[in-house]
Amino acid sequence: MTTSPTITRDDDASRYELHDGTTLLAVLDYRDNGTDVALTRAFTVPTFRGQGHAATLTAGTVADIAERGGAAGGRRVVPLCWYVAQWFDEHPEQSHLLAPR
Repeated sequence: MTTSPTITRDDDASRYELHDGTTLLAVLDYRDNGTDVALTRAFTVPTFRGQGHAATLTAGTVADIAERGGAAGGRRVVPLCWYVAQWFDEHPEQSHLLAPR
């Protein structure tokens, strides 16, 4: 990588993206119903797997959701993707953002 990766939200595609310059490293798809944000699929471009990009993108996505209202604003995360669910298991300090089951 030549620069620090950046995270952007593409509302038209309903996904967050992690880029290194113009190179797409990973995506995290979501569905937002105004109350819950379901994180449905994390995908890292195969060439870039094993470098922590999915974790970086998930952390940035969760931070963005928290900034946009998070649990205090009534917005909750529904981790439908196995990777995102595992990320929350590894980051219990973020569990307040999870939608009740």
